[in-house]
Amino acid sequence: MLALDHGTVRIGCALSDPSGTLATPLPVIEPPEARAVVELVDEHGVERVVVGLPIHLSGEEGSQAGFARSFCHELEAMLSVPVETYDERLTSRMADASRRAGAGAARDSLAAAHLLESYLESRS
Repeated sequence: MLALDHGTVRIGCALSDPSGTLATPLPVIEPPEARAVVELVDEHGVERVVVGLPIHLSGEEGSQAGFARSFCHELEAMLSVPVETYDERLTSRMADASRRAGAGAARDSLAAAHLLESYLESRS
């Protein structure tokens, strides 16, 4: 699986291992282009794409949620694998904590890795 932290400047990316246990940050996609995501899907044999959906702590969708949903629709038109959204609450804070703990990946990709870990855990 491939998780994406979609932003207006870049896309953070993380990939799961084949067993769906671990999430590894990948380099960011900058500028944020769907074509680059398609290339990652093809390169890694991805079977599902999960895009972070910005939701406030109150449960309401954030102002960026519409952009994330539009990006999902764009990817769905270009890919033959399922594309879905998943709540990305607190992933940026978790990414900041990972950076303080010494993680060397880009903040956006660390957020994508935390998103993917949460998604994988919800499925088990």
